Amino acid sequence: MSIEIKKVSSKKELKKFIRFNYELYKDNPYSVPDLYDDMLGTFDKNKNAAFAYCDADFFLAYKEGKLVGRVAALINQKANKIWNEKTVRFGWIDFYDDIQISKALLETVEKWGKERGMKKIQGPLGFTDFDAEGMLVDGFDQLSTMATIYNYPYYPVHLKELGFEKDVDWVEFKIYIPDAIPEKHKRISEIIQKKYDLKIKKYTSGKKIAEDYGQAIFELMNEAYQPLYGFAPLSQQQIDQYVKMYLPIVDLRMVTLITDSSDRLVAVGLSMPSLSEALQKAKGKLFPFGWFYLLKALFFKKRAKMLDLLLVAVKPEYQNKGVNALLFADLIPIYKKLGFQYAESNPELELNDKVQAQWTYFNTEQHKRRRAFTKKLD
Repeated sequence: MSIEIKKVSSKKELKKFIRFNYELYKDNPYSVPDLYDDMLGTFDKNKNAAFAYCDADFFLAYKEGKLVGRVAALINQKANKIWNEKTVRFGWIDFYDDIQISKALLETVEKWGKERGMKKIQGPLGFTDFDAEGMLVDGFDQLSTMATIYNYPYYPVHLKELGFEKDVDWVEFKIYIPDAIPEKHKRISEIIQKKYDLKIKKYTSGKKIAEDYGQAIFELMNEAYQPLYGFAPLSQQQIDQYVKMYLPIVDLRMVTLITDSSDRLVAVGLSMPSLSEALQKAKGKLFPFGWFYLLKALFFKKRAKMLDLLLVAVKPEYQNKGVNALLFADLIPIYKKLGFQYAESNPELELNDKVQAQWTYFNTEQHKRRRAFTKKLD
C-alpha cells in the first residue's frame, strides 16, 4: 500500500503529531517522553520565538488509514546565513519499521526544501540548539534524558539505506561523582581563581539570579557556543523566553556562576536532578499526577541518582585555562551531599576536545553516540 502524507493544518492534527511519539514508545523502558504542553508551545508560532527566523511545516504519514510516521521540515534562516548554506532540516522524525514510510517522510522534506531553494538536507535537528538533536546510533539500552532524542535501532539503518551519510557525531558520557574533589583538580582551581581574580557566585533566589545574570548567562552561551555545529545565536526574544522558562525551576545549589573582578560573567555551570524517570511516570502529562513526579524528582530528598549537566559555558578567552575546574570544585561537594552517583554529560561533539578535556580527572564511561545525517538535494 502507498504511503499518504498530510501536512499538519489544524490543532487537532498537531496533537496527533505530538502524541504519535508517545504511542510508538509507550512500552519502551529507555525512551523519555516530552511534556505535552512544552511540545505544543514549541510548535506554536505565537509562543516559540524561533519562528521569527525559522520556517517550518509538519507532516503526518498514513498507511491504510493508520498513522504510521511524522516529520518536521525546518529552515533556520539565521543559521543558513551564518554558515553560508542552503540547508533544510528534518526533525521530530518517527516512523514504524517500514522503509516506505521513512522514504515518504524524508522525500517530503526534501521536496519542501527544494521548493524553497535549499541544496542540502540534514538532521535530525530542531529550530535551535535548545531542541533535541542527533539520531541515536549507539546506546539503545541506556536511559535517555529530557534533553535528548531516543529512537529505535532501525532508524539509522533506514537513513543509510535512503542515501544519507554522517555529517557529525555527538558522544555522551556518564561522569561518576568522586567522593572528594580530585587533588589535581582542586589545585588547578585554586591557582586559576587566584591568577585571574575570579569569584564563585551562588544564589538562593531564582528571581534574583534572573535579574542579576539571566541575560548574561544566555549571552555567554551565544558567545561560547558560536563555533559549534549549526549554531545560531539566540535572539533577545528567545533569551527572555528561556530566562523565564528555566531559571525559576532549577535547584540553585546546582547552579554556579564564575565572575571576574568587574563582576562580569565568565563561566556558568547549570545542572539539575534527572527528570527521566519522573517524565516516564508522568507519561508526558502534568495532570493529574505528572506534576507530583516532577516536583518529587526536583526537590524531594529521595531523588534520582543521576543528574543532568544542562549547560556548561566558558567565555572564549578563558577556555583551556582551567576555569571548568573551578566550576566543578564548587559543584562536586554539592552533588555528593545531595546523593548523586553520576552525571549525564548530554551530547558533546565528538571532535570538541575542549569540552571533553574537562572530564580528564573523573571516572567516565562513553555510553551513547548520536548522529546528524546529511544528503545533497538534486
